[in-house]
Amino acid sequence: MSAIQHFRRRFGYDEWANREVLAALPAAVPPPPVALDRMAHILSAQHVWFDRLRQQAQTFPVWPHFTPAECEAEAAKVAVLWKGYLNTLQEADLQDSVSYKNTIGQPWTSHVDDILMHLIMHSAYHRGQIASDMRAAGFTPAYTDFIHAIRQGFVE
Repeated sequence: MSAIQHFRRRFGYDEWANREVLAALPAAVPPPPVALDRMAHILSAQHVWFDRLRQQAQTFPVWPHFTPAECEAEAAKVAVLWKGYLNTLQEADLQDSVSYKNTIGQPWTSHVDDILMHLIMHSAYHRGQIASDMRAAGFTPAYTDFIHAIRQGFVE
């Protein structure tokens, strides 16, 4: 499997896992506000990093307040963005350097593959927090383990 295929698979998992979390949130009435804010953050951060990769001005705040419907809409949008982006990459592009400023204005340079890996890990980290938020509020969180998604054929 090439590195590009590897990232396509990981982003396929990420899309599935985000949908699973979004499907579980309505069962919590009302959903824990912090869980909804974390989901909004996951999605907004993907826009932030997409803008950085494209060398564009930041179009989303890092910690927005989205409704469940807005989260669902943004999840659909980021899935399309990343599929399109990954389809434009060649293997050598993964080692390209991208210069950007973080949210407090510090300049940084990162490789494309490191940014892509960060996004997958960042989302998984915050989905774990959402699961804890849901349990703490007495609700059942989404089951988003990667191996579960593979075993069940949710991700190819």
